[in-house]
Amino acid sequence: MASLVHHMSVDCADTYRLGTFWAEVLNTKIGEDDHPGDPEALVETEGVSILFIAVPEGKTVKNRLHFDIQPTDRTRDEEVERLLSLGATLVADRRRPDGTGWVTLADIEGNEFCVERSAAERAATAS
Repeated sequence: MASLVHHMSVDCADTYRLGTFWAEVLNTKIGEDDHPGDPEALVETEGVSILFIAVPEGKTVKNRLHFDIQPTDRTRDEEVERLLSLGATLVADRRRPDGTGWVTLADIEGNEFCVERSAAERAATAS
């Protein structure tokens, strides 16, 4: 019998604040039972649930794992602008002149993640 991934867990300083940020990124809600100051916060999305867990130590090195997100109803560039307006910061811009590539951002606690082109953008350049 195989195992399955139940949650992706993210260590953080403020579970509710970071969970709320990611809920906004992923167009969902933080768990109904989660409140400011809680030691855990859950964000459920299609495909994966993300469990934010409070830890006393701060982030000190580059993530070993990170999220690659792909917008479903807007372009990569529109999504990057939306995420920056939510408080993300630009880490590296890997967009190429031909429209391919990605953008690496950091969330409000410094965890890196990448924004890829939407499926529609990929399909348009594959033709």
